[in-house]
Amino acid sequence: MRFGWIDFIDDTEVSEALIRAVEQWGKERGMTHIQGPLGFTDMDAEGMLIEGFDQLGTMATIYNYPYYPAHMERLGFRKDADWVEFKIYIPDAIPEKHQRISQLVQRKYGLKVKKYTSGKKIARDYGQAIFELINEAFAPLYGYSALSQRQIDQYVKMYLPILDLRMVTLITDAQDQLVAVGISMPSLSRALQQSHGRLLPFGWYYLLKALFFKRRSHILDLMLVAVKPEYQNKGVNALLFSDLIPVYQQLGFEYAESNPELELNGKVQAQWDYFKTEQHKRRRAFVKAIDN
Repeated sequence: MRFGWIDFIDDTEVSEALIRAVEQWGKERGMTHIQGPLGFTDMDAEGMLIEGFDQLGTMATIYNYPYYPAHMERLGFRKDADWVEFKIYIPDAIPEKHQRISQLVQRKYGLKVKKYTSGKKIARDYGQAIFELINEAFAPLYGYSALSQRQIDQYVKMYLPILDLRMVTLITDAQDQLVAVGISMPSLSRALQQSHGRLLPFGWYYLLKALFFKRRSHILDLMLVAVKPEYQNKGVNALLFSDLIPVYQQLGFEYAESNPELELNGKVQAQWDYFKTEQHKRRRAFVKAIDN
């Protein structure tokens, strides 16, 4: 069984009572292990922060105090999986190797870079395909649950209209079938702090300012990169970032937040080899057997 969105004060009686209640719920339904924090889908926040408590979080993650993992260990939980997070500094120029690889893969596989200026048009042309690609590319990853059609419809409606499409790059093959997507956006973390988590009365102003005004955040959030399995390890990521890096430079971003990446996912972390990076946060999913 999974648990998520866990929250408790620094009192061992409280955390133990909370976890025992969840374990009992699972035990009554025949569950043998408890695992988390994990969400319903991979789009939800995953993992408990265990390193980087002094760092700014991202919109896609949850902050917790240092006492949280200590309580989990005291309750008998052990590591199940870790995610690491990186600061990736925007280079002054596209790395030379990226340029070479981009040109090579584009010629070899007949790939095209597609950009949009209309949220409605990208949703109509590729909204469904983007999330089908995410399901396909993320399927082998730890804890991933495929998005249902209703969830896809909701995410298309929720996310695509608010994106600055300059920071969204699609890669298609010769038949215009989607093979890769890169989606990024300005960090909303400071804006969410300023709004105290509320849209009204003035929270909407800070969020709109972060998303669309010129004096936006200097931090970029890399929301997701998905590449069709048969095109992975073939340099398609270099093609995505060769298109996106000039946009990041033009918009004045200093560094990007990678958001959580599984520590054993070498394919993802290899794409940062040609950038200056700093691994500054770590998150953990815990697991333990439910007592009989």
